[in-house]
Amino acid sequence: MKIAQIAPLAESVPPKLYGGTERIVSYLTEELVRQGHEVTLFASGDSLTKARLVPCSDVALRLNPAVTDHKPHLIAMLEDVRSRAQDFDVLHFHIDVLHFPMIQQLASPTVTTLHGRLDLPDLRPLYRRFPQIPLVSISDDQRRPMPQVCWMGTIYHGLPSDILPAVEPSTGNYLAFLGRISPEKQADRAIEIANRVGMPLKIAAKIDNVDREYWQTVIEPMVKSHRNIEFVGEIDEHQKRAFLENAGALLFPIDWPEPFGLVMIEAMACGTPVIAFRCGSVPEIIENGISGFVVESIEEAADKVDLALRLDRRMVREAFERRFTAERMAANYFRLYRQLLGASSQSQRRSVDGPAMHLSN
Repeated sequence: MKIAQIAPLAESVPPKLYGGTERIVSYLTEELVRQGHEVTLFASGDSLTKARLVPCSDVALRLNPAVTDHKPHLIAMLEDVRSRAQDFDVLHFHIDVLHFPMIQQLASPTVTTLHGRLDLPDLRPLYRRFPQIPLVSISDDQRRPMPQVCWMGTIYHGLPSDILPAVEPSTGNYLAFLGRISPEKQADRAIEIANRVGMPLKIAAKIDNVDREYWQTVIEPMVKSHRNIEFVGEIDEHQKRAFLENAGALLFPIDWPEPFGLVMIEAMACGTPVIAFRCGSVPEIIENGISGFVVESIEEAADKVDLALRLDRRMVREAFERRFTAERMAANYFRLYRQLLGASSQSQRRSVDGPAMHLSN
């Protein structure tokens, strides 16, 4: 099958550091190539792939100081896609909604995976305006606030099974926090949990400019005032493996409708249990008492730390292998591509406003 993957341009595919969407696009692209498909990746020119790369910017836009507005570059990429659309069996978009107005003019079937939060009020009139565009959610909870649209299924993210291989006992007596420093990620909760149980906490996190004040006024003073808290900063893939596999448990104390939470399955791939707050996709990802614990409060999280440390790390890894490998993700998307190719009318592209049609199970 000839498949086009259309990625964001803010980061390379895969990203050098932080970048969940671009990482998933990379895992999906490489696995589809491995399975024998002819894949073309529209992405930044510094991307690395075994697929055919169509460079749509010289480097990732976030790394180019001359770039102040991403939209012109994305629109230019969409023109490249439009001009080559007839070359592909399926066009798979990962860029939110910018391409919606041109969908009807494309010669090939399309699908769009929505990677972000969908509870923002401004999104509802937009999706009402385009109710027949085939969409994929990355968790059931992600689609909950949406109006009636053309959901094709829920497909959970996946990682290459050999990317974070670790099932040995943890060598580090610390709790881990991995992600971004932002109010919705609640690093302050992680600090309080670590303090309550008397364990070290290592925070490996990116700080965006928009969150700089939050870091300086809330999180940084907490880090400096507690000797058991270490701020590591933003880490790359090699550092991430050691960071996660040596942690006793990952803390995921979010306070927002997380669409998926890639770090949870990255920890699981290392055999590291996750203690996560019941928000967004968390109850769909974490199996209580198997891959970690879903909690409601700081007090409950602290109570679960000892239980998490005693979980069998091989059992955590097995939970990852059952549900969250890139091989399974790519197989589910391939099933969806075949559905799209077989759909001859809008009646076969059902619009649903209820439970997800799980391609991930």
